[in-house]
Amino acid sequence: MKVISYLWLVVFFVIVVAISGYSSVQEKKDVLFQASTVNALLEGVYDGEMTYEQLKRYGDFGLGTFNGLDGEMIGLEGKFYQIKADGIAYLVDGSMRTPFAVVTYFEPDKTVLLDKSVDYKELQQHLDNLLPTKNIFYALKIEGIFKYIKTRSIPKQNKPYPPLVEVVKNQPIFEFHNVKGTIAGFRCPIYIKGINVPGYHLHFITEDRKAGGHLLECQLQNVRIEIDYTSEFYMVLPEGAEFYKADLEKEKHQELEKVEK
Repeated sequence: MKVISYLWLVVFFVIVVAISGYSSVQEKKDVLFQASTVNALLEGVYDGEMTYEQLKRYGDFGLGTFNGLDGEMIGLEGKFYQIKADGIAYLVDGSMRTPFAVVTYFEPDKTVLLDKSVDYKELQQHLDNLLPTKNIFYALKIEGIFKYIKTRSIPKQNKPYPPLVEVVKNQPIFEFHNVKGTIAGFRCPIYIKGINVPGYHLHFITEDRKAGGHLLECQLQNVRIEIDYTSEFYMVLPEGAEFYKADLEKEKHQELEKVEK
């Protein structure tokens, strides 16, 4: 009887630890949570297992995509938007699923005003100069007036899914002039290659939350920059056959460069 009681005690302890570890990720604010990997997306793994209702448990801010690559996702202040191939932003239904997404609870550690005109490359250099180190993750929110914004949104794909580098050859492009809105996304360290996008990955949405997309180019005019330092990383991998069969060992840096730019 004592042996049986001891075994039950061990089982109970393991269950409690597992549950507390799972819930602690949801409760912590400075954790970058990610569903799947960017290399899986490059390989054409476009069907996700995680719903947006589940994703919201891990953050109120982020970016990603949808099953079949049906547009670009941007999350702000607990609301998630789907910017489809028509360039229009739609509120996301919690039952929708994602093959790739990155979220966190946005709590800025640094706020800076930028009142000079800079382009996308100059913006990245300016942001790099504001960071205490390039070895952790950062969530970034840039709000204000933009002289120029250029975005894209990928149209929904049908099976058999083509590689992402082929999909972006026919991506719709959108341009905005003198527009108010928000740029949101992340800066990831270089060592994250294959897992996420090294460097900056940013999406845009207009102030009225009606349009946007994946950021390609910009010209800033007068903006507020907020930076959230994030030193913890948590990832959940798909368990489906497509992910299991995908070749994720190949170097895909050049493909990723084409996709992002």
